[in-house]
Amino acid sequence: MKITVQLVIDAQDGTPPTVEHVTAIARDDLTLGTAGLALTEAHEVLSGVQHHLVAAQVQKAVDAARHCQQCGRTHARKDTRTIVLRTLFGTLRLDSPRLKTCPCTPSTASATAATFSPVAAALPERTAPELLLWEAKYAALTSYGTAATLLAEAFPLGRPLHATTIRQQVERTATRLENELGEERFSFIDTCPRDLESMPRPDLPLVVALDGGYVHSANQTSRRDGWFEAVTGCSTPTGGGPAKTFAFVQTYDHKPKRRLYELLRSQGMTDNQQIVFLTDGGEDIRDLPRYLNPQAEHYLDWFHITMRLTVLRQSTRSLPAPPADVADFTIDPTGTDRTLERIKNYLWHGNTFRALHLLNDLVEDYELLCAGEPDDKQRAFYTRLAEFRTYIDRNQHEIPNYGERHRNGEAISSATTEATVNHVISRRMVKKQQMRWTPRGAHLLLQIRTRVLNHDLDADFARWYPSSDQALDLVA
Repeated sequence: MKITVQLVIDAQDGTPPTVEHVTAIARDDLTLGTAGLALTEAHEVLSGVQHHLVAAQVQKAVDAARHCQQCGRTHARKDTRTIVLRTLFGTLRLDSPRLKTCPCTPSTASATAATFSPVAAALPERTAPELLLWEAKYAALTSYGTAATLLAEAFPLGRPLHATTIRQQVERTATRLENELGEERFSFIDTCPRDLESMPRPDLPLVVALDGGYVHSANQTSRRDGWFEAVTGCSTPTGGGPAKTFAFVQTYDHKPKRRLYELLRSQGMTDNQQIVFLTDGGEDIRDLPRYLNPQAEHYLDWFHITMRLTVLRQSTRSLPAPPADVADFTIDPTGTDRTLERIKNYLWHGNTFRALHLLNDLVEDYELLCAGEPDDKQRAFYTRLAEFRTYIDRNQHEIPNYGERHRNGEAISSATTEATVNHVISRRMVKKQQMRWTPRGAHLLLQIRTRVLNHDLDADFARWYPSSDQALDLVA
């Protein structure tokens, strides 16, 4: 059995339709191996249809530009060149005739060229938007090398695709997104408090959890300098709806506040809507969400408090017990553990005054203990305890009554952001990935990855290439 695939092209201008031969498929008896189309046959059909379709489009564009729009005179042809168009379904080499400008054309600044090419003008870029979109999607979800391999196997690209090409295209797309981002500002609060009362009733609060993850550095000079931090966050509507993520490399990005503001605006944030920010208390992340919304509330994440307290309480188990026959100043590790449990209880209820009072006493006790000849474990515990006291002291104004908020069903922890760090940063850039990154390369990839995870990249390409979006709607 032989099946011939043909393409009928109707110009709809009164001329008879033309029939183009695409390919022929031979089949024997029905088996699992012969049922349906093979991948190579599907590639051949798609490439053939695209070849004849684009050839007809090019011919139509040349015919439309052959005569002068002013006087109707036929443009003289100077020469014909070849341009290369890369698409998902093959690499096309198109004849692009250059036509001489008509003498009746006014000699203005926009028409000083002696020749013009209608094909080159219609195709200012040499890569189809859909190919750029799928390269970005594949690269956002897997490594550049794997993305190149999968694209070449799934689509009839008609040319080898290398990891470097994927990376360069992704960085160009991310740079275009970066250029669209507005200017950074210290404060984004522009609404007068008098006008907030007259605004419509807002939606339920948005809960924004922020955290950071670490990425292998390509500019490693020592083991300690082998990492740099990437900040990520997740914004979740309390009333339900899709959560959105964002990420950036803080040592490279100059518009982190603007980036977070635009994300919240894309979720419908209004100036009279309540926003709850949960951070780990680090200075770099703590100051990021300030002055974004007049109704914002900033809280220290309970997860990071309990994580530090758990480490301290576990460390008390390895502290040496005080000798019974020594009269010098000693501390019972069991009593230290009970004190830390009391501190945790005070912090849970938002009583930072009592918590800091106990912490100060405990730090002073271990400072006296370490003034002599302390054990190495005692010295290490004292260092961690002093750091925790400083941590609580600096963030005491952002510690609410966690117990009350928990009973009311309100957010108290950014534990979900740990999953966001793993999903946005670690899976693509750390775990099972041997590649090392520059801050610029990591930042640009994170912009594409978050747009893909938020399902926003399709809308970006539809905005950049509206004609291709209309074509897709017509096909649908």
